[in-house]
Amino acid sequence: MRIGVIGTGRIGTLHARTLSRHSGVGSLILTDADPERARQLAHRLGETAAPGVDEVFTWGVDAVVITAATSAHADLIARAARFGLPVFCEKPIALDLPGTLAALAEVEAAGTILQMGFQRRFDAGYAGARQAVRSGRLGRLHTVRALTCDQAPPPAEWLPLSGGLFRDTLIHDFDILRWVTGREVVHVYAAGSAAGPAMFRDAGDVDTGAALLTLDDGTLATATATRVNGAGYDVRMELAGERDTVVVGLDDRTPIASVEPTGPPAADKPWPGFLERFGPAYEAELSAFVEVVRGERPNPCDGREALQALRIAEACEISRREHRPVALAEIPGGFAAGAR
Repeated sequence: MRIGVIGTGRIGTLHARTLSRHSGVGSLILTDADPERARQLAHRLGETAAPGVDEVFTWGVDAVVITAATSAHADLIARAARFGLPVFCEKPIALDLPGTLAALAEVEAAGTILQMGFQRRFDAGYAGARQAVRSGRLGRLHTVRALTCDQAPPPAEWLPLSGGLFRDTLIHDFDILRWVTGREVVHVYAAGSAAGPAMFRDAGDVDTGAALLTLDDGTLATATATRVNGAGYDVRMELAGERDTVVVGLDDRTPIASVEPTGPPAADKPWPGFLERFGPAYEAELSAFVEVVRGERPNPCDGREALQALRIAEACEISRREHRPVALAEIPGGFAAGAR
């Protein structure tokens, strides 16, 4: 199998390394907006660099992995669909609903595969939480608490391109909330704060956000995020039911410190970022993609799943901006979701 990797930045480099050593992948063609960066990575991996995106498609590949800038995702997905190629794409499909829906229409018209990069679905902790919910261990689920905290802010020049905290960061929490619980979000109420570094206010974004989400069975969920969590990279989910409570992301590297006299000590080596925290999950999702392309398993996270997560993020952004509750029914693009 020959795979084209479009984008060789931080996540693209990680994916290229994973695919280069995968037993089911014969070779890679790498390209990037910075051709020299792609050339250097190809040299290190013993793979081939292409001067541009056009060559990835015309030189002949069996599948495409898209890790380019977010603004390019929708167009690249559409191009791959027109070439009849399976695609793995980092989230999101696009930063807006029209772009997302247009790309999905191309995929559906071509009848091709689009697997989205929501790596938390492949994390052992979240898989365990899903099993706890689905097995009935927790009883009736009544409360879910999810959080994503970055240790340090991203570069200022990237913020206007990110889509904002709800679309860029909390979208992972929205997706995994649906996947773990098997329920849909029906109402949101969200707020944000830009009291931290001025670059967030300059970009029209917030550095900290919180959302109260009501699920279709009445379960209440909160999802919070911040870009300025100095203690370390902290991603957790707590699920409380009438019988039991479980937590994802609580281990000896969780960057929290108890102030109780008999509480556990602070982590010696807290997680510095998402690449370290979710390394095995990133590898697992690409292995799954190879299996999907081979026809060995169904798509574990198609484009419609990404659309649903984006609709929740859109609702939260409207709620934050307009200071009101928002029903998901107000957001275009809904569909009758099947069993997840």
